Amino acid sequence: MENKKEMRNWLDALNLDHPLVIAGPCSAETEEQVLKIAHELKDTDVNYFRAGIWKPRTRPGMFEGVGALGLKWLQKVKEETGMKTCTEVANAAHVKLALEHDVDLLWIGARSTVSPFIMQEIADALEGTDKPVLIKNPVNPDLSLWLGGIERIYKAGVKNIGAIHRGFSTYQKTKYRNIPEWQLAIEFQNKFPDIPLILDPSHITGNREMIFDVSQTALDLNYDGLMIETHYDPENAWSDAAQQVTPSTLVQIMKDLKIRKETDAEAEYNNALNNLRAQIDVVDNDIINLLGKRMVAADGIGALKKKKNVAVLQSKRWNEILGKMVLEGQEHGLSEEFILRMFKAIHQESINHQEKIING
Repeated sequence: MENKKEMRNWLDALNLDHPLVIAGPCSAETEEQVLKIAHELKDTDVNYFRAGIWKPRTRPGMFEGVGALGLKWLQKVKEETGMKTCTEVANAAHVKLALEHDVDLLWIGARSTVSPFIMQEIADALEGTDKPVLIKNPVNPDLSLWLGGIERIYKAGVKNIGAIHRGFSTYQKTKYRNIPEWQLAIEFQNKFPDIPLILDPSHITGNREMIFDVSQTALDLNYDGLMIETHYDPENAWSDAAQQVTPSTLVQIMKDLKIRKETDAEAEYNNALNNLRAQIDVVDNDIINLLGKRMVAADGIGALKKKKNVAVLQSKRWNEILGKMVLEGQEHGLSEEFILRMFKAIHQESINHQEKIING
């Protein structure tokens, strides 16, 4: 699969003056709920109305969606509001039913993308469709697996494709439900700049209060759109209540987001500059997170040294680290002077942490 300008045709054909917006409830719950939300979103910047019909849940017994009945509700949405509709498909049977009910856009979830067998089954069922198909990143941060899933859909003759960045699972406790791993998405953009890339801030954050900031980061990184879960009564939603926003909140988010325009040479320069600065912000945040993890390990070492009555400073170990890091730094174009200054500062902070524990 090679990058081609034609990959953007389906999105360009919408002729939007704002990023693509996909919004609607995490799950279709009742016909009344679906239609009420759709009518509240009808005259906004929302381009596709989304609703989960089949919901892959981590454990059995949780709400797993209303099933094919919900597809009829999506048909009513289109009839009553004129909005385009979309839903997630996870197997060939889902694809067949969604196409029969004329769903306008399909997406494939992270739990499906992780399996080449499932992706091939879905690709075979989608063969030749002219409907846009969006592929979410797999649950684990594996760019090859994500691209492989997209390639299977592309090779099935589906030309209207896109990608959804919804973050990645982690065993670590973080402020995100699924960590963004922005660098992986940036690498995706570098390889395939013409595959439309949509952000799913709802699943990345798991927290409606964080959706705006994460969405702004995505727009600064030149993402093409957003998929935001929207419910008129989020607190009582049947699934993922904490990450859904009300239609009025969604409208306000769209008003407040700063969208970079590309209308002339100066705007193009500013857009490129803002994109690079956003990439630096992403890396800086990663550095802070990594340094925090390093100090947690230093705290653990301090506790062990206190228990065994061992001195904080271990000169031999410190010199080994410095020598190794200088060599590593040279491979990445970093000067010896910089590496020495940076690691001396890190080492001093580690000593401070250990002394605080030992003397505490």
